[in-house]
Amino acid sequence: MGARRNGPLSLIHFDGHSDFRHPGNYDASQIMSGVAGMDLALATGRGEPFLTQWPDIEGPLVQDDHVIQIGERESHDADFVWPDIASTAITQIDIFDFQKIGVAAVSAKIQALLSSHSGAGFWVHFDVDVLDQTIMPAVDCPGSPGLSSADMVSLLNPLVSDRRCLGMTVSIYDPEKDPDGECAKTLVALLGQLAYRESAGRLAQSRN
Repeated sequence: MGARRNGPLSLIHFDGHSDFRHPGNYDASQIMSGVAGMDLALATGRGEPFLTQWPDIEGPLVQDDHVIQIGERESHDADFVWPDIASTAITQIDIFDFQKIGVAAVSAKIQALLSSHSGAGFWVHFDVDVLDQTIMPAVDCPGSPGLSSADMVSLLNPLVSDRRCLGMTVSIYDPEKDPDGECAKTLVALLGQLAYRESAGRLAQSRN
């Protein structure tokens, strides 16, 4: 939708998995019952046409070189299921690279990508399984290592307060795995630390 209304779009993809499953790396004879693990592939135009072609948009929702994926934790595994992402123009910072270079350097890489497409708005995808499972076990596929809440706040704040930010998706918290509600409190507390005043100020200004 953002691409349809606003032209070229960039995508900042925080996820413990790169979600790059598409017909080129799985058995196409299988009957698919959902698109879990496919969102980045679909957004970049890889998949069945009814999931990748959009009215009034030529090509994919997002071009590969407009995407940065942060947090993949399985790419070093021998049985990594979508290794072909490494041959694309998608910028990748897996969790192990993140640990080596730190949050400030990762934030700088995000800003460098956005600056290289300064005319484009951008969307933020925040799958909460990018957080370490000691912090956020209430997801379908928890894992370690992962980002801390402080890491996410540091990375998200300059993005959500940027005028080019068109929105953010927050997924995929599973309340059935959070019987005492502690993970929900963690997530709400994290989101509550984002740049609300700047965002609210821009919204109020746009209404005047």
